[in-house]
Parts: sequence; structure tokens; C-alpha cells
Amino acid sequence: MVKSMKWLAAGVLCATAVGAHAQVNQIRVWAAACANCHGTEGRAEQGMESLAGKDKDEMLQKLMDFKSGRKPATIMHQLTKGYTDEQLAQITAYFASQKK
Repeated sequence: MVKSMKWLAAGVLCATAVGAHAQVNQIRVWAAACANCHGTEGRAEQGMESLAGKDKDEMLQKLMDFKSGRKPATIMHQLTKGYTDEQLAQITAYFASQKK
């Protein structure tokens, strides 16, 4: 019985790890949409804002301002409306975790 419980626990841990990995991959897919302007992993070319290593709360506030229309934009107000607030929070956390 104890051996069965150990295998069950190991299986649950593996399933959790696979689920977490899939979540990270999904966030990377969402963030990839930003690469055209803000560069791969948030490291933009000269003339565009780099997102890598920036404060996640400040980035999230900017995105929420774009989404609500409080901050004028040419395209960001449209892009942000395609994501939930939680997705935007995950995207900003991803970029904040990248090295500058």
C-alpha cells in the first residue's frame, strides 16, 4: 500500500510539472505576439521600448490603461483587448523576469 501511495504521489508531481510547463509555454506564445515591436524576449531594437527586466506592475498598469482607452495608442489599445486581465498580468510577469 505504501509503495502504491509513493507511485501515486510521483504521478501527481509529474502531472503538475507537465501542467506548469504547458502554462509557461502558453505565456511564451502570448508574449511572442509582442516580438515584432518589442523584440524577442522583450529586448527591442533601437527606437522601440524594451520590456525585458521592467517592473511588472508598471507594465501591467500601462497595458490596462491601453485596454481601457485611458492611454492613447496606435495599436496597443487593440492588442490588449484580445487578452484577459489575468493573461496580461502573466505576460508582464514573463517580460519582467527576462534579463535586460
